[in-house]
Amino acid sequence: MRIASDQIGGYEGRYEVWEAATETAWMVREPTTPHHERPSRELVQSVRLIAALRGVPINGFGAGDIVVRNSEGRRVRILQADEMLHLRPEEAQAIGHGVQAYERVGGGLHPQSDPLPDVVLEVDLTTDVRRGKLGLYESCGFSEVWVDVPERRLPSSPKGAAPGLTIYVNGPNGFREAAESLAFPSWTAAEIHLAINESSLSPETTAALRRVGGLMAERDGGGPDLFLRLEREQSRAEGVMQGVRKAFEFMAVLESRGFIRSTALTGSMGLISRIDEAQLMRMAMSCRDESDLLQRMAAADASSDG
Repeated sequence: MRIASDQIGGYEGRYEVWEAATETAWMVREPTTPHHERPSRELVQSVRLIAALRGVPINGFGAGDIVVRNSEGRRVRILQADEMLHLRPEEAQAIGHGVQAYERVGGGLHPQSDPLPDVVLEVDLTTDVRRGKLGLYESCGFSEVWVDVPERRLPSSPKGAAPGLTIYVNGPNGFREAAESLAFPSWTAAEIHLAINESSLSPETTAALRRVGGLMAERDGGGPDLFLRLEREQSRAEGVMQGVRKAFEFMAVLESRGFIRSTALTGSMGLISRIDEAQLMRMAMSCRDESDLLQRMAAADASSDG
C-alpha cells in the first residue's frame, strides 16, 4: 500500500514496515485482533510481576513506531513493533514520539539514537517478520528480539509455522538464536511462550517468574518493590496476631479446666505456634494434667517435623 511521507505520521492502520524510498508499507493481512494483541498484553503482565521482585520498574511501551534514519539523519523507514521493553526506566523517559534509531555504520550505535528497547516482541499471527523485518532490527543494533508464533492460529496465518517463541540475540556476527534471554536471565524461550499464551497463570510460569525476578534483583541490586514489601509485612503482622489469638484461646481453655499458668506452659509458646489450632484445642480439652499436655505437644511437634 502506498502512503506518502507527509501522511505516514497520521496513518492509523497497521503495517509492519514503511519504506521512504518507495512510500510503500508492508501491511498486516488482517486488522488488529485480540488473538494478535493478547501475547503482548500477557507479556506486560508477566514482566510486571518480575519487576515487582526485581524492585525496579520495567517499562513497556506497547505497539509503537521505530523511526529508522540513515547516517545523514533522513528518515528511511518506519517499523511498528508489537511490544518494546526497557529495563532502565530513567533512559526510556527520553523517548518521544517513536524510537529514533539509526542504521549502523561500523561498530556501535549512532550518537543521536534513542536508548533502544532491551527487548522487542514480534507476534507472527498473520505475517512472518523473518522475511525482512528481523534484518532491520539487526542492522540498527537492537540487542534482543523475540518472535512468537501464537498457539491460536487464524486461516490467514502463515502455513507451516509451528507455535513457539524464538529468541534472537545480537552479537559480533549479528543475530543468533538463543535458548534463554540475556535481558531476563534464565527465562527460556519455552517459558516465555507459555507465559504469553496460557489462559491463566500456571504453577510453571509462576515458578519461572519468581526465579527470573530473583536473579534480576541480584544482578541489578534491587529487591521486592514497595507493594510486595508492604504485603509481606502485613502477612507477618497477621501471622503474629493469629499466633497471639491462638495462644490466648488455648490458655483460656486450660484455665477453664483449672490449669494454672505455670512457667512450663508460658514458656511453651514456640510449641503452641507450630501445632495446628484444632489439634491444639483437642489436647487442651482432653489432657489429664500439665505433664500429659506437654508430652502430647512435644510429640505432635516432632511428628510434624518428621
